[in-house]
Amino acid sequence: MAKVISLPIWLTQESACNYLEDKLAQSAVVHPDVELDISLYANLIAHGYRRSGDQVYKPYCNDCQACISTRIPVKDFKPNRKQRRCMQKNQHTQVVIKTAEFNERHFDLYRRYQIARHQKAHEDGISRDDFLHFLSSRWSETWFVEFLIEGRLAAVAVVDQLFNALSAVYTYFDADFADYSPGVFAVLWQVEEARRRNLEFVYLGFWIADCRKMNYKIQYQPLEGLIADEWQLIHQQKI
Repeated sequence: MAKVISLPIWLTQESACNYLEDKLAQSAVVHPDVELDISLYANLIAHGYRRSGDQVYKPYCNDCQACISTRIPVKDFKPNRKQRRCMQKNQHTQVVIKTAEFNERHFDLYRRYQIARHQKAHEDGISRDDFLHFLSSRWSETWFVEFLIEGRLAAVAVVDQLFNALSAVYTYFDADFADYSPGVFAVLWQVEEARRRNLEFVYLGFWIADCRKMNYKIQYQPLEGLIADEWQLIHQQKI
């Protein structure tokens, strides 16, 4: 575990939880006056924090500890049968690492994904500024990783590079390529890229056992979770 650093933290107001019904959510957020950089963020992510744009936060809910920070120990990871099939199906998928800059093709795919997947407001309500402010930040080393199938943009994975890890920030994809399991392949690619770069971990964000859209992370084994301030193995039978 990285050394604990004392920083000014503020708590958000409680609001309805986006993941669990009948629950209230609250976050601990690093004060915006703090000058963040990759070194500091690497320490924070090891203590359960995540990035959304420039904001760094972690759940801090009363009477609920369902959100568990997770990471894959790269050298120990072994894909299961379904993941191996995904890798085989994507053997001809082209992967291109790009800098975190505005790209019209990325924005168009992101907008379509939000409308189709998350029933977001009308496409005109998603602005270019919203797109960049959510996915990139002023201080992070962020990639926009393209996944191309037969020359078409199938998916984009937003990835932060840390000194000892990659952090999977967000992935969005074209529903026309759902049979290729682009979300799964994006994680598998990040594990292999981290291994190639001799990095220790791929951080996946929060695992919530009782939330269908968040419990998929348990499929990547071995998986470590930050429980009681200690990184511990989370086994698949804990679903």
